[in-house]
Amino acid sequence: MKDDIERHVKALWAAMMAGDEYAAVAGARAALHAGVSLETMFLDVVAVAQARVGQDWLANRLTVAQEHTATAVNERVLSVLAHTQTTPDQRSAPLKGRLTVACVDGEWHTFPARLLSEVLRLRGWRVDYLGAHVPTPHLIAQVHRTAPDTVALSGSLATRLPAAHAAITACQAAGAPVLVGGAAFGPDGRYARLLGADAWAPDARAAARLLDGGPLPRRSAPGLSAGRPPHLADPEYALLTDRAADLVRDVMGELVPEKGPEGAERPGHTAEDIAYIVDFLRAAVYVDDPDLFTSFIGWMARMLTERDVPARALVTDLEAMEDRLTDLPHALGDLARARAMLPSG
Repeated sequence: MKDDIERHVKALWAAMMAGDEYAAVAGARAALHAGVSLETMFLDVVAVAQARVGQDWLANRLTVAQEHTATAVNERVLSVLAHTQTTPDQRSAPLKGRLTVACVDGEWHTFPARLLSEVLRLRGWRVDYLGAHVPTPHLIAQVHRTAPDTVALSGSLATRLPAAHAAITACQAAGAPVLVGGAAFGPDGRYARLLGADAWAPDARAAARLLDGGPLPRRSAPGLSAGRPPHLADPEYALLTDRAADLVRDVMGELVPEKGPEGAERPGHTAEDIAYIVDFLRAAVYVDDPDLFTSFIGWMARMLTERDVPARALVTDLEAMEDRLTDLPHALGDLARARAMLPSG
């Protein structure tokens, strides 16, 4: 069976790399006809192939265009499988309950949330899938309208943690318990606990298994969440957020020579890179965890190295930020720790 699954993953991957959604869909249907269950297709074929997209992009084996093409093909497969998953009898069967699945405000990576939605539907839940980048006020309007048993929030990037915190607190205030998942919440769910989520799951299979035990219990005092982490009484996160745009502009002004073509940028490095660093620094300050920032810088160093951008360029970025944040001790400490782990040559 394992060999068969690996064969189906390889076939799907080949179609994704060719940008051939017809071959990808035909292969998925053939796997179903061969006896592979829908849940296995979702979790052990489609999800595995999608994970490889991110791994190969990081290793510079895929361009951004190839990454987007592969994801689009896999999304097509997921959609086709979703529409073949139930019979009329299954659709009329009693439901376990109603769930809302959404990406937190600012989160555009929809694949994990869509995958979870389809697995939960397969297991007998009514699922309202809201898709990418759901502003918290609109999420709460949906919660009031549909009264879900649980809200499942997905976040792939740690930069979305402040928005996730707002959504968690608001959903709980509206009476809905919150299950969170995705890389944003840390490999062990540490940020889920910090931000007061009712539950965390590392992947779609674990989330479905958790919910199979029944909807999460509602809080006895709706509206009372875990509150905000105590360190947020310190204004440093707010100050760093207020300065973010100026910080990006000032660092780029120092790093990009004034001579040369208008708008010229250091090869392999852009204002978007600097903004990304600042956003992760803000997230690290928000959750008061230097490891969040150092882990991101380690990831970014690997990504840049694969693209022939020397680590020294990243060190220079961090040094320039340190020079401008001397009055923010948490941010300054996070920058210093991250810089110290990079090679200086």
